[in-house]
Amino acid sequence: MKSIVIHGQRDLRIEETSVAAPGIGEVQIAIATGGICGSDLHYYNHGGIGAIRVKEPMILGHEVSGHVTALGPEVDGLSLGQLVAVSPSRPCLACSYCHEGALNHCLNMRFYGSAMPFPHIQGAFRQMLVADQKQCAPAEGLTTGEAAMAEPLAVCLHGARQAGELLGKRVLVTGCGPIGLLCILVARRAGAAEIVATDLTDFTLNMARQNGADRVINSLEDPEALKAYEADKGTFDVLFECTGAAPALAGGIAALRPRGTIVQLGMGGDMTLPVQAITAKELKLCGSFRFHEEFFTGVELMKKGLINVKPLITQTLPLADAVKAFDLASDRTQAMKAQISFA
Repeated sequence: MKSIVIHGQRDLRIEETSVAAPGIGEVQIAIATGGICGSDLHYYNHGGIGAIRVKEPMILGHEVSGHVTALGPEVDGLSLGQLVAVSPSRPCLACSYCHEGALNHCLNMRFYGSAMPFPHIQGAFRQMLVADQKQCAPAEGLTTGEAAMAEPLAVCLHGARQAGELLGKRVLVTGCGPIGLLCILVARRAGAAEIVATDLTDFTLNMARQNGADRVINSLEDPEALKAYEADKGTFDVLFECTGAAPALAGGIAALRPRGTIVQLGMGGDMTLPVQAITAKELKLCGSFRFHEEFFTGVELMKKGLINVKPLITQTLPLADAVKAFDLASDRTQAMKAQISFA
């Protein structure tokens, strides 16, 4: 079978890899669609994420859906040909964090396409994948592209849980890539009263407006626009920071009202924080890392029509054009979520 393998910075190859048979409690899946994530782009464009570097060839990808092609022993509840969204989250269920219910912090996590451990955890951008049954969320009624959006949606659902109640709250979203837009959709579904979004390109901001933002701000063209929200110690109750860039975080903190909540989703490396402002305003700073059970919640929300991710899928390219797809996904003037068709 063919797989998408990263060897280093800007060194992406389509290679032949072996096909495995499903074991006990496992299913074999013919991958249909895979979405290119920001972490995939970091591996492609930079050879790593911050201090995490690609040290050996690694299959990329963790946003995938496909059809069940074989059932291993002791599998029930799934059937051949069934469309499933595949969660990349594979905690060990045996470590102390798993026992505490903090599965996203598993000490032995096997998250698809991650160079954090060595040997690296191989990813899901391959024509055939063997997964545990418990990773598979039935996705009948969705397109394969929608089903592949379950992973980034789960990231944002987990972030919303970190933020706490959003009903009636004023929300600021900094960064309007896929995670930022999904945060807008989630915040709107959760009852946010007002959502303001910032970014640097008109394309992403127009997408934010079309998907639920009440106001959008181009921080490149109007860097002082958030100043109006700083009056009387600030305006917003919640900040979803989705860029990982220090200027975006600092500007968002200045616009937060006292006792507001910062949810940091963007991962761009270490940043210098305005600690004095955080202290004086009694702000709550929450990291938000991956997800677990939110994956299945996200699939159900999409199946019920409560969250519509279709408008975020801007391009779907064939497997043979994987490099072109990665280059396109890197261009925030024309791509929101670029996906690859493996069918």
